[in-house]
Amino acid sequence: MTADPDHIPTPPPAPPKAPSLPGRELPDDFALMSFGDHLEELRRRLIWSIVGIVPLFIVAFSFGRPIINILIEPARAQLRAGGQSTTLLATAPFETFGSVVHVAVILTVLVGSPWILYQLWLFVSPGLYASERKFFYRLGPLSTMLTASSIAFLYWVILPVILAFFIGFGSKIGAPDIHTAPLPEGVTLNSIPILASDPPASEIEAGAMWINSELLQLRVCLDIGADGVPTILGTEMTRGAGISQQYKISEYIRMLLNMGLAFGIGFQMPVVVLLLGWAGIVTRQTLAKYRRHAIGACALAGALLTPADPLSMVLLAIPLYLLFELGMLLLRVWPAGEPPVAAPDESAS
Repeated sequence: MTADPDHIPTPPPAPPKAPSLPGRELPDDFALMSFGDHLEELRRRLIWSIVGIVPLFIVAFSFGRPIINILIEPARAQLRAGGQSTTLLATAPFETFGSVVHVAVILTVLVGSPWILYQLWLFVSPGLYASERKFFYRLGPLSTMLTASSIAFLYWVILPVILAFFIGFGSKIGAPDIHTAPLPEGVTLNSIPILASDPPASEIEAGAMWINSELLQLRVCLDIGADGVPTILGTEMTRGAGISQQYKISEYIRMLLNMGLAFGIGFQMPVVVLLLGWAGIVTRQTLAKYRRHAIGACALAGALLTPADPLSMVLLAIPLYLLFELGMLLLRVWPAGEPPVAAPDESAS
């Protein structure tokens, strides 16, 4: 059989197209994929996500110790203000190293979240309508800004208040009564110089002793090395307290990261309000009607996420309610103007 030169082969049928619904225009790159293609695309995006954040983890781990110093500074400042030892404890050989790795992983996820979200966006965006993409364009930057605000608010506002409350509460339990009596005859008290900082190395001699008021340490020069650098040892000075406040580094870092997660979720309230409004579940008028209930819910969240003292509860409840009001304001600026999604008319097919 010979081929007919005038015969034109019939092209394969085009893949089915998703219907364009009222108010849901299809973008130019809209595509329908099989289940296997979805799995392959998902695998590719996961690989790219991991490959992209591995260098970030290496950098984050190399800066792990300076970041740990930043994270423990609020605890050290409040311990110093409470007259307690500012040294945090590590009771296991790998505890400090594990804390650095923990912080490096969290920092990698935070810094690499735009890359991870971008890969997720590349996976889901081909199946979204144009109007749905606009929602993501608005919610992405808003959620990132709220997360950064929650971290700053926790570190500079809430954390010092919480630590001051717990340190003061614990140090006052069982505090000993200090009695005074006149000095015995012929006994005098020696004076140790109190300095705001350590003196320069050129002015220190072996055996010199002083009190560093900034560090709350009794400092002693053990000897002077051949290079002229003194060997200085110090011991922490604390006020009399029934319960000494000394924290484990791993428990402190875990508490800080858990609180950061809770605050990060709580600060997403405007995003939740917008999504509920766009989905038609609530309206701005309904939310305004239940303002008093929202105040009670914010107060309850403040009590659950902070210690039982009124100050820290109010410090969290007020921002949460302001975020609720911000969500209603954004719902007015970006109203749910999309018409309801209508089901395709099967009888017309």
